[in-house]
Amino acid sequence: MSKSTFFSLLICLSFNLFSQPQLKFADAKQNFGFVKKGEQVKLLYTFTNAGNQPLIITDAIAECSCTKVNFPKEPIQLGKSGTIEVMFDTAPTYDRQDRTVEVISNDTKSPTKIRFKGVVLK
Repeated sequence: MSKSTFFSLLICLSFNLFSQPQLKFADAKQNFGFVKKGEQVKLLYTFTNAGNQPLIITDAIAECSCTKVNFPKEPIQLGKSGTIEVMFDTAPTYDRQDRTVEVISNDTKSPTKIRFKGVVLK
């Protein structure tokens, strides 16, 4: 392998290592406070693609069926922001709640966890 081929290969590999999306949340932990049993809690998580390639969210996995998650289906371009909406149904729960949602994306550190907590009153 010639020196020029080696350096070209090295540059390509270096570019690929540093070319990646990065999912960065403004606040990955939220507290919904105190709510009455049966209320619907809506939480919005704002994020930015802090990387240099488009960010693609492929799934969001909640711990329980009482939590539904909506996320952008289109790629988030570099430097752009988006929102993940979490809906928590308090009907089947009570007392202190501390839940996580795993956000699956093409970020090399995926999955990224977002969290919410609060108290459901009877």
